[in-house]
Amino acid sequence: MMLLAGPVAAAEVSATAQYLISLSGTNVATVTIRLSDSGKRYAMALDARITGLAQLVASGIAKVDSAGLSNGKELVSEKFALLTRASGEDFTVAIEYAAKDVTAFVVNPPLINNIDRVALERKHLRGVNDMLAAFVLKGGEMDKSLCDRKMQIFTGLERFNVAMRFAKEDVATSKRTGYQGPVILCNIRYTPVSGHFTTSEITSYLADSDRILIWYSPLATPGYFIPYRVLLTTSVGDLSMVLTELQQ
Repeated sequence: MMLLAGPVAAAEVSATAQYLISLSGTNVATVTIRLSDSGKRYAMALDARITGLAQLVASGIAKVDSAGLSNGKELVSEKFALLTRASGEDFTVAIEYAAKDVTAFVVNPPLINNIDRVALERKHLRGVNDMLAAFVLKGGEMDKSLCDRKMQIFTGLERFNVAMRFAKEDVATSKRTGYQGPVILCNIRYTPVSGHFTTSEITSYLADSDRILIWYSPLATPGYFIPYRVLLTTSVGDLSMVLTELQQ
């Protein structure tokens, strides 16, 4: 992430955000994210569960943990862990970082079918962050500069780049959400680098999409911002994640 207008003073943060994910207006999952930040170190935990009508066709959970350094510019991951469980089967990813370089990662069970997969190279594992640490933005003021960021993400399976740019200033007004007030809308460009499959329709769709949108809202502690809403248009309708409750 790029340095914004001046460093943010160290501050302690404790927040729990709950989100609802829907597809074409149908609720499909709930997500809870917990953040603690001493001003020097942070820890985040994500819990996601399939819900609503989606349980008729799928069931499962996902858990993500991220921990590392916190500075005036960003959260810098040192450890990342992912667990997904579906149909009684577990899938795990564990990554360790040092100064934004991947020092070790384990995927279990490992991918066996590498046909049409773009090979991960050592150079792709330098200068990266995990996808949950990138979830929280840190900066100065809540203005268009908040979106002026480029991120390099490694998930344990894929390496991709995310470029953010300012779209507009907006106001969240719905009483059914966990926040009402000013928000900043950022447009997202996704660029796959390696680890993805050249035949993946999802990867191709994301890379070609010009409508991946994230609205950011502030936390009570100055200089911290989290997504208020995420919107992605798909071939089967809008995929949306909306903040429903915020405790801090």
